[in-house]
Amino acid sequence: MAVGIGVAGSVATSPWVVQGAQLSGTPEEQKNKEIVGLWFTRFWGRTVDLGVVDELAAPDMLLKYSLHAPRRGREAIRTFMVGFRTAFPNLNFWGTADLIAEGDVVVGRWAGGGTHTGPDFGDFFAGSLSPATGRFMHFTGTTVLKLKSGMIVEEVSLDDGLTALQQLGLIRAIT
Repeated sequence: MAVGIGVAGSVATSPWVVQGAQLSGTPEEQKNKEIVGLWFTRFWGRTVDLGVVDELAAPDMLLKYSLHAPRRGREAIRTFMVGFRTAFPNLNFWGTADLIAEGDVVVGRWAGGGTHTGPDFGDFFAGSLSPATGRFMHFTGTTVLKLKSGMIVEEVSLDDGLTALQQLGLIRAIT
Protein backbone atom coordinates (compact mmCIF):
# COMPACT_ATOMS: atom_id res chain seq x y z
CA MET A 1 0.00 0.00 0.00
CA ALA A 2 2.61 2.55 -1.03
CA VAL A 3 1.34 5.48 -3.01
CA GLY A 4 3.86 8.14 -3.97
CA ILE A 5 2.95 11.80 -3.81
CA GLY A 6 5.74 13.54 -5.67
CA VAL A 7 7.50 15.32 -2.82
CA ALA A 8 10.15 17.72 -4.05
CA GLY A 9 12.44 16.75 -1.18
CA SER A 10 13.12 20.06 0.51
CA VAL A 11 11.74 21.75 3.58
CA ALA A 12 11.08 24.90 1.54
CA THR A 13 8.53 23.05 -0.64
CA SER A 14 6.89 21.04 2.14
CA PRO A 15 3.29 21.91 3.05
CA TRP A 16 4.55 21.72 6.63
CA VAL A 17 6.36 25.04 6.18
CA VAL A 18 4.32 28.22 5.98
CA GLN A 19 4.86 30.12 2.69
CA GLY A 20 7.45 32.88 3.04
CA ALA A 21 8.98 31.37 6.18
CA GLN A 22 12.55 32.32 6.93
CA LEU A 23 14.88 29.37 7.28
CA SER A 24 16.78 29.61 10.56
CA GLY A 25 18.85 27.46 12.85
CA THR A 26 21.97 25.40 12.46
CA PRO A 27 22.56 23.23 9.39
CA GLU A 28 21.70 20.17 11.54
CA GLU A 29 18.43 21.77 12.65
CA GLN A 30 17.56 22.66 9.05
CA LYS A 31 18.25 19.06 7.99
CA ASN A 32 16.09 17.78 10.86
CA LYS A 33 13.23 20.07 9.77
CA GLU A 34 13.60 18.78 6.21
CA ILE A 35 13.40 15.17 7.43
CA VAL A 36 10.32 15.89 9.56
CA GLY A 37 8.68 17.85 6.74
CA LEU A 38 9.12 14.86 4.43
CA TRP A 39 7.83 12.48 7.12
CA PHE A 40 4.73 14.55 7.77
CA THR A 41 4.05 14.97 4.04
CA ARG A 42 4.63 11.37 3.00
CA PHE A 43 3.24 9.61 6.10
CA TRP A 44 0.47 11.94 7.33
CA GLY A 45 -0.39 13.85 4.12
CA ARG A 46 -3.20 13.31 1.61
CA THR A 47 -1.71 10.03 0.40
CA VAL A 48 0.66 7.71 2.21
CA ASP A 49 3.99 6.39 1.00
CA LEU A 50 4.83 3.59 3.42
CA GLY A 51 8.37 3.46 2.03
CA VAL A 52 9.05 6.56 4.11
CA VAL A 53 8.92 4.39 7.23
CA ASP A 54 12.07 2.51 6.17
CA GLU A 55 13.69 5.70 4.86
CA LEU A 56 13.17 8.02 7.84
CA ALA A 57 12.04 6.02 10.88
CA ALA A 58 14.58 4.38 13.17
CA PRO A 59 14.01 0.61 13.49
CA ASP A 60 12.65 1.01 17.04
CA MET A 61 10.85 4.34 16.53
CA LEU A 62 8.12 5.22 19.03
CA LEU A 63 4.83 6.65 17.64
CA LYS A 64 2.55 7.95 20.40
CA TYR A 65 -0.75 9.85 19.96
CA SER A 66 -3.51 10.35 22.52
CA LEU A 67 -6.20 8.49 20.56
CA HIS A 68 -4.28 5.26 20.01
CA ALA A 69 -2.01 2.86 21.85
CA PRO A 70 1.68 3.64 21.39
CA ARG A 71 3.46 1.82 18.55
CA ARG A 72 7.11 0.87 18.56
CA GLY A 73 9.03 -0.28 15.53
CA ARG A 74 8.64 0.11 11.80
CA GLU A 75 6.29 -2.82 11.24
CA ALA A 76 3.92 -1.74 14.02
CA ILE A 77 3.88 1.81 12.63
CA ARG A 78 3.17 0.61 9.08
CA THR A 79 0.40 -1.70 10.31
CA PHE A 80 -1.18 1.14 12.27
CA MET A 81 -1.21 3.47 9.27
CA VAL A 82 -2.63 0.84 6.89
CA GLY A 83 -5.52 0.26 9.30
CA PHE A 84 -6.09 3.97 9.90
CA ARG A 85 -6.06 4.78 6.17
CA THR A 86 -8.29 1.82 5.32
CA ALA A 87 -10.91 3.05 7.80
CA PHE A 88 -10.44 6.73 6.82
CA PRO A 89 -9.44 6.69 3.11
CA ASN A 90 -9.40 10.49 2.83
CA LEU A 91 -7.27 10.96 5.96
CA ASN A 92 -5.09 14.06 5.60
CA PHE A 93 -3.08 16.22 7.98
CA TRP A 94 -1.22 19.44 7.17
CA GLY A 95 1.01 21.94 8.92
CA THR A 96 -0.47 25.10 10.41
CA ALA A 97 2.78 26.80 11.45
CA ASP A 98 6.48 26.64 10.66
CA LEU A 99 8.39 23.67 12.03
CA ILE A 100 10.59 24.63 14.99
CA ALA A 101 13.90 22.87 15.63
CA GLU A 102 16.22 22.91 18.62
CA GLY A 103 19.09 20.47 18.37
CA ASP A 104 17.71 16.97 17.69
CA VAL A 105 14.07 17.94 18.41
CA VAL A 106 11.54 19.27 15.87
CA VAL A 107 8.06 20.52 16.75
CA GLY A 108 5.16 20.81 14.30
CA ARG A 109 1.63 22.15 14.67
CA TRP A 110 -1.02 20.56 12.48
CA ALA A 111 -4.68 20.16 11.62
CA GLY A 112 -6.53 17.47 9.73
CA GLY A 113 -8.84 14.52 9.81
CA GLY A 114 -10.98 12.40 7.54
CA THR A 115 -14.28 10.59 7.04
CA HIS A 116 -14.84 7.05 8.27
CA THR A 117 -16.06 5.25 5.13
CA GLY A 118 -14.05 2.06 5.50
CA PRO A 119 -14.35 -1.08 7.63
CA ASP A 120 -14.85 -1.17 11.39
CA PHE A 121 -12.05 0.53 13.30
CA GLY A 122 -11.26 -0.47 16.85
CA ASP A 123 -7.99 1.34 17.44
CA PHE A 124 -9.34 4.19 19.59
CA PHE A 125 -8.91 3.99 23.37
CA ALA A 126 -12.51 5.21 23.74
CA GLY A 127 -14.14 2.51 21.63
CA SER A 128 -14.70 1.14 18.15
CA LEU A 129 -16.48 2.33 15.04
CA SER A 130 -18.76 -0.01 13.13
CA PRO A 131 -18.16 -0.16 9.36
CA ALA A 132 -18.61 2.98 7.24
CA THR A 133 -20.23 5.30 9.79
CA GLY A 134 -19.76 8.28 7.47
CA ARG A 135 -18.66 10.36 10.43
CA PHE A 136 -16.10 13.10 9.86
CA MET A 137 -13.38 14.11 12.30
CA HIS A 138 -11.29 17.28 12.17
CA PHE A 139 -8.89 18.17 14.96
CA THR A 140 -5.55 19.82 15.71
CA GLY A 141 -2.39 19.03 17.58
CA THR A 142 1.27 19.64 18.25
CA THR A 143 3.82 16.91 17.65
CA VAL A 144 7.36 16.66 19.02
CA LEU A 145 9.79 14.49 17.09
CA LYS A 146 13.26 13.44 18.19
CA LEU A 147 15.91 12.54 15.63
CA LYS A 148 19.21 10.72 15.88
CA SER A 149 21.68 10.39 13.01
CA GLY A 150 19.08 11.58 10.49
CA MET A 151 16.38 9.12 11.61
CA ILE A 152 13.20 9.76 13.59
CA VAL A 153 13.40 7.88 16.88
CA GLU A 154 10.29 9.32 18.55
CA GLU A 155 7.05 11.04 17.52
CA VAL A 156 4.85 12.09 20.44
CA SER A 157 1.78 14.26 20.01
CA LEU A 158 -0.55 16.22 22.19
CA ASP A 159 -3.76 16.60 20.23
CA ASP A 160 -7.39 17.54 20.58
CA GLY A 161 -8.47 13.92 20.53
CA LEU A 162 -11.54 14.70 22.62
CA THR A 163 -12.93 16.72 19.70
CA ALA A 164 -12.30 13.85 17.27
CA LEU A 165 -13.94 11.31 19.59
CA GLN A 166 -17.00 13.55 19.99
CA GLN A 167 -17.26 14.03 16.22
CA LEU A 168 -17.04 10.27 15.71
CA GLY A 169 -19.76 9.65 18.31
CA LEU A 170 -17.51 7.73 20.70
CA ILE A 171 -17.87 10.34 23.45
CA ARG A 172 -20.91 12.52 24.00
CA ALA A 173 -20.46 16.24 24.40
CA ILE A 174 -21.79 17.77 27.59
CA THR A 175 -24.63 20.14 26.81
